[in-house]
Amino acid sequence: MAKRHKREVCRSHKLNANVLARVKRKEFVEQAPSLFERDAQSSQDQERIAELERLVGQLTMRLEIAKKASGCLSDGKNGR
Repeated sequence: MAKRHKREVCRSHKLNANVLARVKRKEFVEQAPSLFERDAQSSQDQERIAELERLVGQLTMRLEIAKKASGCLSDGKNGR
């Protein structure tokens, strides 16, 4: 919160700036664990996404190889 805005809020609600700071600090301390949990979960999600993307790439390559092998086998049978 900008200092100017903070002063205006304190004046309009007849609050001491220290009281507002304590309330904000208390609110942060209460919410901090959930903020860090979200970051950890996001990191785990990103790792899982990367793992799945690698797996999709591997399976795509295997499929292409299988298609080419199937085509080669089909061509060989037609030539007999």
